[in-house]
Amino acid sequence: MKTGQSGIFSLGTSSHVYLEWDLSDAQRDRDLAAAIASLREPRTTIGGVNLVSGFRPELWSKVAPDDMPSGLHGFRDLTGIEGFVMPATQHDAIIWLSGSAYDVLFDVAHQIISDFHGLATVAEETVSWPYRHDRDLTGFIDGTENPSLIDAPEIVLVPDGQPGEGGTVLLLQKWIHDTAQWESLSVHAQEQAMGRTKQDSIELTDKPPDSHVARTDQDQFGHVFRRNMPFGTTTRHGTMFVGFCAEQRPLAAMLESMAGLTNGVRDALTRYTHPLTGAYYFVPSTERLRGFGAVDP
Repeated sequence: MKTGQSGIFSLGTSSHVYLEWDLSDAQRDRDLAAAIASLREPRTTIGGVNLVSGFRPELWSKVAPDDMPSGLHGFRDLTGIEGFVMPATQHDAIIWLSGSAYDVLFDVAHQIISDFHGLATVAEETVSWPYRHDRDLTGFIDGTENPSLIDAPEIVLVPDGQPGEGGTVLLLQKWIHDTAQWESLSVHAQEQAMGRTKQDSIELTDKPPDSHVARTDQDQFGHVFRRNMPFGTTTRHGTMFVGFCAEQRPLAAMLESMAGLTNGVRDALTRYTHPLTGAYYFVPSTERLRGFGAVDP
């Protein structure tokens, strides 16, 4: 039995840093895997830092072909109805740091960037934090449908005996909010777009078919475990979508539904928030990742 990376399930952290990496030399993919594996040292846990690392599916398939779930692939541009597009910004690797304070994350991230000099560069960096405990910057509670930590591993981790066992598929997207447009709506109109009440996140019994809840119905598409976080500044901000699942299809199916490809109905929320990035990463089990020896980047 292989175990998932523990940071996936480390709830309650108040600071987050997402570092997406591109190789400086495409031939050094195994060196990158080894360098990331070497981060599983005590230095990454001093000060309470959680670390989750993953790889572009095509890269991981090359360095660990026996550990890749069937059919898993990197993010591709998704074009929906009415000209709506979810862009692909796929990178080679992801390192997600979380902890109780940003200064500790800063030091760890700074050291990793220094250690990886000449091997890989940071292509995308995002800093996130929780807002009002469990709300996103629309003012609504996020993650209402999340499974409990007892049930989450069954949804998140590839089952024993299958390629990639103990690993998981990560969908990472950065969504920017059109705050002025959203805040110009009445609370009732916002609730119709979301499909839930704003105050206590009760699902509407008569929710519109284009509401976000209706377009991402997990009973229809499959369950995922979300670790979403707000990001940005007071003038430019949004939601970092961080979704884990044992299979890629439930994640992809929800995006297709949001874009209106399922039945021609586009998610109303996509009229007020827009994706800037899109990437899939395979997050291997702790044991499989540790199987790569450390090298000098």
